[in-house]
This record gives sequence, structure tokens and C-alpha cells, in this order.
Amino acid sequence: MGQRILIVEDSPTMRQLLVFALRRLKDVEIVEAHDGMDGLRKVSSDHFDLALIDINMPVMDGLKLISLIRGDENLSSIPIVVITTEGATEDRERALSLGANEYLTKPIQANLVLSVVKGLMKPA
Repeated sequence: MGQRILIVEDSPTMRQLLVFALRRLKDVEIVEAHDGMDGLRKVSSDHFDLALIDINMPVMDGLKLISLIRGDENLSSIPIVVITTEGATEDRERALSLGANEYLTKPIQANLVLSVVKGLMKPA
């Protein structure tokens, strides 16, 4: 079975861009969530090999979602990549201190996203 990636992003356009970039990877299933609560529901009820999480979202922001994932022993080992418009050093440090593995700022470059994802996912 292939790898599974969860994209948690409130912008449909941004989700489309990420899906488009990630489709270049072989044997990867991509699941989309439209906000932090939706992402939490999906990550809690299914298996994922990696999560891409936006910070600024309605209902539950990405930082809260990261801390909940890291606080759950069943989910805590999932690699997390933050993709956000927040480029400030303190935002980056906060996300990484909560447990994000990588922090990318928008506008994203497909090749950078692919190399980061490949680097974090365990070989299938």
C-alpha cells in the first residue's frame, strides 16, 4: 500500500496547488481537510504518513492542531510540515517548538514541497 498524506488548509486554491504538486509522487494517496477540526477528525480516525498543515484557519488553527497531534501517543510520530503565510521568526519557532518537523512559507514552490515531503516520509 502507498503512503497517505493529509493536507489541512482552509484555502481551496492552496489545497489544489498542494495536491497537484504531491500527485507527482508515486503511490501516494492525498486526503484534504478544510480546517483544523476537520483535520483532527481525519487524522484521529485514519492512518497518515505525513501531514501538511496551514497555521491560519477558522474553527481551529494549525498550531492547536499540531499540539493535539503531538499530545496523542497514537499520532505523535506523524511528520508535520507547516505551510503558512506567516514568515515571522517567532511564528516559525512556535510551530517548531510545538512539534512541526518543517516550516514552509507561501507562496510555495512545488519542488521544495516535494523534496521536504520525500525527506520526511519513510520509504514505502
